[in-house]
This record gives sequence, structure tokens and C-alpha cells, in this order.
Amino acid sequence: MSPEEMQPRQSTAAEHPWNGFALDELEGGGTMSLLTIVVVLIVVGVILWLINAYIPMQSTIKGILNAVVVIVVVLWLLQAFGLLGELGRFRVGG
Repeated sequence: MSPEEMQPRQSTAAEHPWNGFALDELEGGGTMSLLTIVVVLIVVGVILWLINAYIPMQSTIKGILNAVVVIVVVLWLLQAFGLLGELGRFRVGG
């Protein structure tokens, strides 16, 4: 086995979509800036506010929507800061 074959294979963002959001795993070896994280949080917040303010729906559905968005954002932040690990390795089903 050659030395090249013995080295671990680098996964791409296409293989693991969440890797594109990790602070230390962006393509090109760069890091996600704090400004990018803040902008994403602001955009998500504004979109959620617009949905809550201007789309009529039952309060229970709004509560579920808000909870889902908050859970997804918290998971994304934990993964982005490296506290959660790689989410791409989890599979649902067989």
C-alpha cells in the first residue's frame, strides 16, 4: 500500500452537507467568520418574524414552527462551533 493510500480521505461538502457550515471545515480550509454567523442569525430571525407577523395561522402551529426553527438554529450553532461533531454521519433508516 502506498503512503497516499494510507492517508485518510478528505470528505467534501457534497458528501456531508453540514460540513459546509462548520467553522473549521469550509472548502479551501478557511473559517466561517463571526460576521457570517451573525448575518445568518439575523436573516433567520427576520424571516421567522415575517412569517409570524404576516402569515395567518393557529397559535399552536406558530409555536411548533418557532420551536423547530430554534432547535435547528441551536443544532447548527453547536455544530458550527464544533461542540456537536459531524451531523452528516447520522442516518435515518437503513
